[in-house]
Amino acid sequence: MDWTALTLSLWLAFWTVAILLPVSVLAGRGLAYTNFRGKGLVEAAVMLPLVLPPTVLGYYLLVGFGANSSLGNLWQGIFGHPLAFSFEGLVLASVLFNLPFAIQPAQRGFEAIPVALREAAACCGLSPWRALWAVDLPLAWPGLLTAMVLTFAHTLGEFGIVLMVGGSIPDETKTIAIAIYDRVQAFDTDDARVMAATLVAISFVTIAATYWLSARLGKRLT
Repeated sequence: MDWTALTLSLWLAFWTVAILLPVSVLAGRGLAYTNFRGKGLVEAAVMLPLVLPPTVLGYYLLVGFGANSSLGNLWQGIFGHPLAFSFEGLVLASVLFNLPFAIQPAQRGFEAIPVALREAAACCGLSPWRALWAVDLPLAWPGLLTAMVLTFAHTLGEFGIVLMVGGSIPDETKTIAIAIYDRVQAFDTDDARVMAATLVAISFVTIAATYWLSARLGKRLT
């Protein structure tokens, strides 16, 4: 069992969720409450990583993070190491790849809030910021919770993007999914079986705990 790879995967999932939580709130709320020219194109762009092969998106991210790109060159100059094939590069790639998992459920959660409640909040003099905390978030939390769980679970099992952008550098970019692949390539099926079962168990417990929490909180709110 490669505990280092598992720990790295958990950290990658944690930072991806931490970054995408405020993004999902702002973007999901904005898309749910506003109509503008080109909204369909924006929604399509958000969902694009869901239908693109990971290797295709990984290729473009690798080019964008490389030393010859503006972003890669800027990162190299500031931090002294490349963005590609680094943990920071993995986090940024994971954030971009998980945008549809984070934003769409959040958007659906905000869309489920009755318009009358939002209008009542405005009539009571609540600013958009206060309405967000007092009305929107308490009612849209199921969508936000779903978004974060999907993002966490999807990040844990991601393979293609991680391999393209991060490679398989021990203690740096070698996640549990890459470790399983390496063990299979080395015909070490016993170790691969243990790691695969561990990944399944973590994902199952995470999703089951979310359903349990949703049911408990749902009963309290009714």
